[in-house]
Amino acid sequence: MTQSKPIRSYKSIYFLGIGGIGMSAISRWFHVNGYQVAGYDKTATRLTATLEQEGIAIHFTDDVSQIDDTYKNSEDTLVVLTPAIPKDHTEWAYFREHGFTILKRSQVLGLLTEEMFLIAVAGTHGKTTTSSMVAHILKHSGRNVAAFLGGITQNYHTNFLLNDPTEHLRDVLCVVEADEFDRSFLTLHPDLAIVTSTDADHLDIYGSGEEVLKSFGDFVSQIKPEGTLFLRNGLSLSNQTRAQIRTYSFEAGAFHVENCRIADNRFKFSIVYPEGICEDIALLVPGFHNAENAVAAFAVCLKAGLSPEEIREGINSYRGVKRRFEYHLQHPEAIYIDDYAHHPTEVEAFLKSVKALYPGKNVTAIFQPHLFTRTRDFQEGFAESLSLADRVILLDIYPARELPIPGITSEIIFEKITSAEKIRCQKDNVLEVLKTIPIEILVTIGAGDIDTLIDPIRFYLEGQIAGK
Repeated sequence: MTQSKPIRSYKSIYFLGIGGIGMSAISRWFHVNGYQVAGYDKTATRLTATLEQEGIAIHFTDDVSQIDDTYKNSEDTLVVLTPAIPKDHTEWAYFREHGFTILKRSQVLGLLTEEMFLIAVAGTHGKTTTSSMVAHILKHSGRNVAAFLGGITQNYHTNFLLNDPTEHLRDVLCVVEADEFDRSFLTLHPDLAIVTSTDADHLDIYGSGEEVLKSFGDFVSQIKPEGTLFLRNGLSLSNQTRAQIRTYSFEAGAFHVENCRIADNRFKFSIVYPEGICEDIALLVPGFHNAENAVAAFAVCLKAGLSPEEIREGINSYRGVKRRFEYHLQHPEAIYIDDYAHHPTEVEAFLKSVKALYPGKNVTAIFQPHLFTRTRDFQEGFAESLSLADRVILLDIYPARELPIPGITSEIIFEKITSAEKIRCQKDNVLEVLKTIPIEILVTIGAGDIDTLIDPIRFYLEGQIAGK
């Protein structure tokens, strides 16, 4: 891969693997902002059909002859590559052999965000909700926003917001979910940044919690000196950035929550900030952790120039992200909520909020561990957090990118769970288990393929209610 130039020096962008959710978002940004865009993908999908309808040329056969001559000038064309492309791919070989600049998505995201005012949200937990909340508040307030997010927003049904291309890029507020996985966030140089958490995670990549923390230190060192870091109170990154630091959290910091209560299944509270108090916040997306995320979003949007009133309206109309405290059934006889939590801290925050929302109700949690290494490294934490539920149904580990590790199964979590009732179960047998137990509050938790159970579970519960 050759040294990249500024994004504005390219005329054409060619994508190898254009159909992925992250790659497609960047391709649309380039297309809307006046670049020639085309690409290859192995399989036609609904997403590639949408791109084609918008005017982006895509082909599905690995064939250099199908690359238009527009994209065969190495000076004018940038090639964006997804890791899913095999090493023997002939189009990739063509671009390598002819001296094209070939970059990964994270590198391209770093380059294109240099042209805009960048707000980056990092953290091992909370970054998807917080970044999508920031993007929504800005857009709801009429600002020119581009956003590259890690989840599908309920307000816009996309992980991507397009800026108005008629305005100068430096006037665009760009919100990016800054992902620590594989150190991708080190391509970014933010004007404003939020760090929500630095807990040990992705130890298959980092090796230790110390290395995770070091990577976050490297990230905050890249915030522009005249910028601001909004740091969750208690995190130890203060001496690793030249940017101004403002602290926040639920309970303490320059920005924090006051008078939090639960009414009508919503978290209602005020946000205290250095210049005053913003009252009458009413979150549609419940949870103590989401109230804290709202404080971070409030702080960064205030710094970006919005008024407290604009921010409050944005927060109060924010509908969340798919698979983050997402309701699938709300009925007097049964509640069903799904959440993406896959780290003990996230599981604890989610279950504590569920218990607070529905005091006295029996909570059944179905959990699918994600990754053998994460299960091995955090087995005690998972058992402790899951034990907040009255009943736990524990599934097998979802392996994702990993091969099995001898001796590491969900049993090592199961044996440590202290809930009143616990059941081990295959994913295919979940409905059979549910038929044997009473349900008041049911939650599914995990980042693997547990989401394939959502519709069958909802249909089952709706059938049970209708049959009474």
